[in-house]
Amino acid sequence: MTHLERYTLWCQKATDKSVLDGLQAMHNNAAAIDNAFFKDLEFGTGGLRGELGAGTNCLNVYTIAKVTQGIALNMKAEGLKSVAVSMDSRNQSDIFSVRVAEIFAANGIKVTLSATCMPTPFLSYMVRQTQSDMGIMITASHNPAQYNGYKVYDADGCQLTDARANNMIGYIEKVDPFSVQSGNIKEYIAQGLVVYANESLTHNYMAEVLAQSVANTQEIQKANLKVLFTPLNGAGYSLIPTVLKKIGITDLHTVPEQSYPDGNFVTCPYPNPEKPEALKLGLELAQKIDADILIATDPDADRIGVSVKTCSGYRNLTGNETGVLITDYLFNRRIQNGTLPKNPVLIKTIVTTELVSKVATCYGAEVRNVLTGFKYIGEMIKTLELAGEVNRYVFGLEESCGYLAGTYVRDKDAVIASMLVAEMAAYYKTIGISLAEKMEELYTKFGTYSHKLVTKEFAGASGNATMKKLLDSLRANAPTHIQDIGVTKTLDYLTQTQLDLPKSNVLSYDLQGGSQLIVRPSGTEPQIKFYLTAAKTPNENKVVFEKLEKFIAERFG
Repeated sequence: MTHLERYTLWCQKATDKSVLDGLQAMHNNAAAIDNAFFKDLEFGTGGLRGELGAGTNCLNVYTIAKVTQGIALNMKAEGLKSVAVSMDSRNQSDIFSVRVAEIFAANGIKVTLSATCMPTPFLSYMVRQTQSDMGIMITASHNPAQYNGYKVYDADGCQLTDARANNMIGYIEKVDPFSVQSGNIKEYIAQGLVVYANESLTHNYMAEVLAQSVANTQEIQKANLKVLFTPLNGAGYSLIPTVLKKIGITDLHTVPEQSYPDGNFVTCPYPNPEKPEALKLGLELAQKIDADILIATDPDADRIGVSVKTCSGYRNLTGNETGVLITDYLFNRRIQNGTLPKNPVLIKTIVTTELVSKVATCYGAEVRNVLTGFKYIGEMIKTLELAGEVNRYVFGLEESCGYLAGTYVRDKDAVIASMLVAEMAAYYKTIGISLAEKMEELYTKFGTYSHKLVTKEFAGASGNATMKKLLDSLRANAPTHIQDIGVTKTLDYLTQTQLDLPKSNVLSYDLQGGSQLIVRPSGTEPQIKFYLTAAKTPNENKVVFEKLEKFIAERFG
């Protein structure tokens, strides 16, 4: 079926007004029709993610229905009977979550539904505590405002692994989105097929977060730390301020324009706390009120951005730096408190800084590397659990601002990360240093690791084809030098056998002098990500980055 034939079919069968409006808007626009219908929105280990709009390659009530019905059929084939559903603050998240609940209920699957927008880690907690067979989170995480998405979790509260997701695709592909039955949620509530999550779940979740604190309230209050928090109009708007107050942060402020859920993200169209522009409004207020620290979380409150006051202004910490600081703080304080387990374990992704390995090893920890994606950290926690060693787990992190202490959930959690960053900043303030100064201490002790993320966008049908062609070319013509830096080791994660890791579309190049380049397509956005590492002096690292970026520009445009 051609793109135009798909478009025509949708025009004939769609009844949803917002979808019909979108279809009408692209009438006689061949490029818009191609981009909306050149493929089905891909379902994978990250679920679905795409721009809101009409068409098979967009998020709308029909693409949501197709995937949900496919998952329901897969669940019934496997004898699974229950699912937990939640949502973040994005546009149409509330509509989609109800639609999802109705479709599962129409298939006889019992649904526990969150009544309000909540952090993604809460969904992981809800799955585990309600003993649901699966979980669905309506979110596009940190993507721009025009996106929404659909994450799928297993009974362990962990995002689906590759094998499980691939098994579902066959069921999903067979579903006609226009024939999916949903019914009315009020009827399902009356029948007991849909129940709203009990408020006690929220209280218990916060109690689990608070239990991971390694400080005490009096110690934190003594620091008189001034904290500025922004949820970037996302799902962290309520729980994070509550948790911060409970641990003893009394001088707490929020960015007014970003303090409540708003899927339009008017003041921050790209609500990714990794990006400096996302912190702009917060930094302006931080300077006015002289905050010690700014904490920002993304729309589904699973990632955190941090900026700290220094003598020369505010310094934005990278995701790697925040992770290294939390690691050092957790291990150090747990030794002081006598709670560090024997043979502790830290889990990190392959693109996360090796500096954190040096820090953790210094405390006697075993470091386990996994593929990019927090689901692999969750899977490794499960491995420890099955071996009866889950108490060994101390911390898991990824360079893209995702962190987890504790095993109460199996996904990254900005609620606990916010708590740990705040109490850590208070602890160091009581001994007269900032987080920035502590970071410099760690660089002095272990070496200056510099990291940079470069992305190249490949939007639409033509972009998707170009991205595949460029990656295939790089794989077929592996460089022996990147500019004048020799490549000492090439690792293709699609074909490698030396590491006990699943196959993944990732290429890694170790370079002379301890530098590294890792290349991988994003699993959630139409882009290729390039992870740059240099491990010399700051000035030498800058030169290395210039050479790596020149190579990227020449090979990828």
